[in-house]
Amino acid sequence: MTPARSATRPARRPTQAQVRRRRWGWLAVAAALGIGLAIGISRIDVQKAIREVTLPLQHDDIIRQQASEKDLDPSMIAAVIYAESRFRDDQVSDAGARGLMQITPDTARVIERLSGGTTFVMSDLSDPEINIRYGSYYLRYLLDHYDGNEVAALAAYHAGGGNVDRWGGADLQISDVGFPDTRAYVAEVLDKQQAYRDQYADDLGIGD
Repeated sequence: MTPARSATRPARRPTQAQVRRRRWGWLAVAAALGIGLAIGISRIDVQKAIREVTLPLQHDDIIRQQASEKDLDPSMIAAVIYAESRFRDDQVSDAGARGLMQITPDTARVIERLSGGTTFVMSDLSDPEINIRYGSYYLRYLLDHYDGNEVAALAAYHAGGGNVDRWGGADLQISDVGFPDTRAYVAEVLDKQQAYRDQYADDLGIGD
């Protein structure tokens, strides 16, 4: 029989060439990981930049506060701001509607009267906090007036309550909205409301 090989035979030391190959191998792995991480961060940044352009969100702290105070879905407030001004607080329409939620002076005075305020001045509508507060108050008022019907409330926000009452009031459906631009507006707000809920849940405090 042949003698058994020693179990305690010392391991053979790697040659310098092997050491160099291993070192370069680890460097290659580290470089690959670094490139992968960089690509990942870049992709996230690009996605964030695209989202900020296609679905912007600003003043989320004010939106969360007003949604809480007025018992509104914050994504609805954000969607109305998107549809009205694309989050540009210097917007002024031909009808004189101003600010983020495009509130006319006449509507602002109605809101002031309904809420018991007495200090409204025109320049208030350029203040994002006041503008969102007024717009949120009006949305809450319209939702209550139309028994929680979001289509009716949004149509009234865009075209006035008188038109909504003629179209069906609290029973209004999108297909019943008489003005094509108002129908498109309501559809856009409802679509963006879901988009804000999906993409900005953490920022808007949805699900807290």
